[in-house]
Amino acid sequence: MYDHAFAQLSGFHCSAKRSEWSCRGGQALECIWPLKQRFIQGCASARSCFPKSCWAPFHCRMLRNALGKTFRFLGYTVQYGCIAHCAFEYLGGIVVCSGPSMEPTIQNSDVVFSENLSRHFYCIRKGDIVIVKSPNDPKSNICKRVIGLEGDKVCTSNPSDFLKSHSYVPKGHVWLEGDNLRNSTDSRCYGPVPYGLIRGRICLKIWPLNDFGFLRASPNGHRFLDD
Repeated sequence: MYDHAFAQLSGFHCSAKRSEWSCRGGQALECIWPLKQRFIQGCASARSCFPKSCWAPFHCRMLRNALGKTFRFLGYTVQYGCIAHCAFEYLGGIVVCSGPSMEPTIQNSDVVFSENLSRHFYCIRKGDIVIVKSPNDPKSNICKRVIGLEGDKVCTSNPSDFLKSHSYVPKGHVWLEGDNLRNSTDSRCYGPVPYGLIRGRICLKIWPLNDFGFLRASPNGHRFLDD
């Protein structure tokens, strides 16, 4: 490779032996092997032996190689980014929960896995714990339990209320409540939540390890009404 590059730049070609060099017209020349060694090592003194115009093709090849590697890297980045986006959007992901509203089922800083297939296939059921975009702040997500689906009768009053009030969940909505009823901001405050705000269904607790597994049932079973 170096012999070919050197011959192109210098106007000479080499024979089988390193010490035998001849010009293209066939005239024998004395050995210039040391000059070739300096050329291979990238020495500045060797480069100065040739006009700058001889190096232009070499610089163009370097530039093309650099641009090719850059575009290939960007292409791989876009491809893997699209794969990751589809995985998080349609399959699920890891979620770190915060706040006391789902205690004792989910504690503060618990790590859970949320799957998104149930949302896309409309398989959300009463009793499921879901991740939802907050109706009060679309930039944040909340974690609540589904108490009622569209058409279900739900209790809209607080546990401490003497008189209980009930309502029906409108079409295309769900009724959400936290397991910690005394310390939860949920549908009792902002009403039924559109189904489209559901981001995923929590199906597994990952951390802490001593509580690893599927989530327990709601401690507020009395809140589920048949009609």
